[in-house]
Amino acid sequence: MNFTEVLISPILSEKSVTMKDTQNRYCFRVNPKANKTEIKKAIETLFKVTVKAVRTANMPGKLHKVGRHEGYRSDWKKAMVTVKAGQKIDVTDLPK
Repeated sequence: MNFTEVLISPILSEKSVTMKDTQNRYCFRVNPKANKTEIKKAIETLFKVTVKAVRTANMPGKLHKVGRHEGYRSDWKKAMVTVKAGQKIDVTDLPK
């Protein structure tokens, strides 16, 4: 799998920004087929940082209603990447 196919987008929520500031941990939405090793290599290659740990979670799709029609959003995968102390990732530099 190509490095640009592994990472889909950064997750910029209040909780993820707090984790970035206090624990040096960044959250990304990743390809559901990617494993921890591929995620680590992609982060280290694209952002030129040293990754200490990768945690992943499979997130279930939520029920979505529009009028009387309902369905489920797609399931997705989240990765929380801990970077070596003193290093930073600029999440706006994620290649498309």
